[in-house]
Amino acid sequence: MKRYSILICLVSLLILSCGGDKAQKIKISWWNFWTDANIKPVVEQIVADFERQHSDVDVELVDLTWADGHDKIAIAFSSGSGPDVVELGSDWIPEFSSTAHLMDITDIIDNDRDRYLMWDPAVYQDRVYAFPWILGTRILFANKDLLSQAGTDPEFSPKTWDDLYSASKTINDQGDDVFGFGSNSAERHRLYKKFLPFLWSNGGSILSDDGKSCRLDSPEALEALQYYLKLCETGLTDTQRRLEDAFLDGKIGFVISGDWLLKRIDREKPGFNFSTHLIPVPHEGYHSISFAGGEYLAVNAQSPHKELALELIKHICSPENQILFCLKNRTANPSSIAAASDTAFLAQPHFDTFIMQLETSRMSPAHPRWVYIEGKLEKAVESALYKAKTPQQALIDAKNDIDELLKP
Repeated sequence: MKRYSILICLVSLLILSCGGDKAQKIKISWWNFWTDANIKPVVEQIVADFERQHSDVDVELVDLTWADGHDKIAIAFSSGSGPDVVELGSDWIPEFSSTAHLMDITDIIDNDRDRYLMWDPAVYQDRVYAFPWILGTRILFANKDLLSQAGTDPEFSPKTWDDLYSASKTINDQGDDVFGFGSNSAERHRLYKKFLPFLWSNGGSILSDDGKSCRLDSPEALEALQYYLKLCETGLTDTQRRLEDAFLDGKIGFVISGDWLLKRIDREKPGFNFSTHLIPVPHEGYHSISFAGGEYLAVNAQSPHKELALELIKHICSPENQILFCLKNRTANPSSIAAASDTAFLAQPHFDTFIMQLETSRMSPAHPRWVYIEGKLEKAVESALYKAKTPQQALIDAKNDIDELLKP
C-alpha cells in the first residue's frame, strides 16, 4: 500500500509538472489594425512562426479599427494597462512617446537604422520610440477610358495643377453621370491627407520650423486651398470608400488614393483601364510632394516582457515577413530596404509610381499634439469646402486654434 501511495504521488507530480509548464507560457499581446479577411491570416501566420521559434510564448492578437483605435490605445495607456506591442499610425507616436508610454529603443536598434526607412516619425527629443513597419503614400489614379471619351489622349499625364484641373473639368463637362475629380468629404484622419500634398507642393507648411507657431495663414496655404476647392468643383465629394467605388464604376476621372486601391482593382476590376501618376505641381520646376504615412510598432513602457516584445517586432519587420505581408496585401512600400528592392516588388505593375512618390513625400510634423492639430486643419478645409467660411477665414481660424494648441 505504501509503494502504491508513492507511485500515485509521483504520477500526480508529473501531471502537475506538465500542466505547470503549459501554464507558465509567457503571454504577450499585440494590438493591430489588420482585420481584413484577406490579410489577417498572414498576420496570424507571422505570429505562429514566432511562437514556433519561442515555444514558451503565446501571442494574443487584438483587433483595432481606425475609427476608434487611437482612443482605445490612449485610454489603455492612461490607465496603466495596454498591450505589450502596439501598432501606431506614424503621426500618433509623438503623443505617446512624450508621455512616457512607449519604450525608448534608441540604444537597441543601432544595427537596424540603416536597413529601414523613415525613422523620423518615431523620434522624439532625439530618442527613438517605434520601429517602422509598413509605409505608404498617395498618388494620382486616372481613368484612361474617361480621358479618351472626353477627347484627351488616354496616355496623358497631368504634370501641373493646370493640367489636372483642365482634364478634370473636361471629363466633368461630359454629363451628370461622370465626374472629373474625386474629393474627400469630412472624414477623420483622411481629409487633411488630400489637402497637404497641394500645400506642401506649393511651398507651404503647417507649422514653423521650430514647431512653435502655425503657418496656415501664409499666401502659399491660401493659394493651395483655393486651388483645391476649385479642383473639387469639377467632381464628386464623398467618403474615400465611395469615391473609390465610383472610380471603379467608371464615373470619376481622377482620384488620389493609396496602394490599397491597386488591391481593389486586382480583386474587383482586373481589366480596368487606368494609369498612375505623381501628384501634380503648381508650376513646372516645382517638386511633387505627397503625404506619407506608415504603420509603426512600439513596445509599451509598462510591459513586463519588453525584450520579448521587441523580438516580436523585429520578427514582424524582417525582410522576409515584409515581403510576405506586402505581396499578399498588395502594399508597395515596405520599410525594409532589402524587401523594397526585392525583384518580386520591382515586377509589380504601378509599384514604381509609389516608390518614386515616396522619395519626395512627407509625413505629418512630429508633434505630441498632432492628432488635435490635424483635427483643426480638417475642420478648416471642411468649412471652406462646404462654403461655411471663405478659404482665407477658414485658414486664419485654424491658425488661431492651432496656436492655442501649441502653447506650452
